[in-house]
Amino acid sequence: MRRRPYLALFACIPSAACNGWQSALDARGSGARALEALFWPVTAGLALIWLAVMVMLAAALLRRRDEVPTQAPRRAEIAVWAATVGTVLVISALTLASHLTTRQISRAEADPLVIQVRGYQWWWQVTYPGEVEVVTANEIHVPIGRQVRLELSSADVIHSFWVPSLTGKQDMIPGRANTLTFTAERPALLRGQCAEFCGLQHAHMALLVIAETPGQFESWLAAQRQDAAPPSEPLLREGQRIFEQRPCAACHRVRGTEAAGTIGPDLTHFASRGTLAAGVLPMTRGAIAAWIADPQTIKPGNNMPLVPLAPEELQAVSAWLASLR
Repeated sequence: MRRRPYLALFACIPSAACNGWQSALDARGSGARALEALFWPVTAGLALIWLAVMVMLAAALLRRRDEVPTQAPRRAEIAVWAATVGTVLVISALTLASHLTTRQISRAEADPLVIQVRGYQWWWQVTYPGEVEVVTANEIHVPIGRQVRLELSSADVIHSFWVPSLTGKQDMIPGRANTLTFTAERPALLRGQCAEFCGLQHAHMALLVIAETPGQFESWLAAQRQDAAPPSEPLLREGQRIFEQRPCAACHRVRGTEAAGTIGPDLTHFASRGTLAAGVLPMTRGAIAAWIADPQTIKPGNNMPLVPLAPEELQAVSAWLASLR
C-alpha cells in the first residue's frame, strides 16, 4: 500500500512534458494544433503495433519446445504475407497523414506578416521590413489571429528554428532561404530553441515569441521604429559617450547615436527584451554589467570580445544600456 503514492508519482513524470511554454503538446498556434492532431493517432497506432509484436513474441517464447505444429510452414507463410501487407498499409497511412498535415501547415493566407529571422552562432536576428526597418534580437512579437511568414536564413552554419507550441521545425541553411508559416491563436509567452547542433553554445541559443493582440503588437512595432531616446541624466550621457568611443560601436548599432555596427545585435531598444545573450540571462542591469565585464565566462566561445572597462565606466555603460527601452 505504501508504494502506491510513489507509483502514481512515477506515472505522472512522463506527462510533465505535455505542457508549458516549450511543448509540442501544448498547442498555441494553428501549425502546432495540426501536428498535435497527427501525433496522437500515430502514437496510438504505433503503440498497438508494438503491443501486437510483444504478444506474438511472448506466445513464441512460451510455446512448448516439444510441440510440432503440423501446419507450421503454412502458418509461417501466412504470417509473412500478413506482416508485409500490414507494413505497406501502415507506412502508406502514415505517409498520407504526414502529407496532409504538411499541406495544412504550409497553406498560405492573404496578407501575412513577413518577418525575417537569421541565425548566427549563437543568437537570432529578427527583422520586420517596412518604411522604417525594425531590427531586434532573440525575441519575436506577433499578433494573434494573423498568419506570420518567417523568412529563414543562416549567416554561418546550419541552424534549425523551432517553437514547439506554434509549429514544426525548419532548417536554416547557409546560402538557402526557407520559409515557415504559423498563426498564433491566443496571447502567450512561448520559448523557442535552435534544434540543430550548431556548435559549442547550441544549447544556449533560445528565443522568445510574444503573441499579443493586434493593438498591442502595433504599439510595440511603432515604439520599435523610434530612435533610441536621448539620455536625460549625466550618468546615462557618460555611458553613451563611452559606448560610442569604444569598440562596442563598431559591432552594434543604436539608432539615434553614432553607433552603427552591423556585426552584433542591434541595441536600439535593447532593454525592452526579456532576456540577454539568447536566453542565458534575465534582462537586468546587473546581468548587463556581468555580460559586458566577462562575456566568455558566461557564454564561452561567443563572438563578443572582452572590452576592458574601469568600474565607473562599466557602471555608466550598463546604466545607459538598461535605459534603452
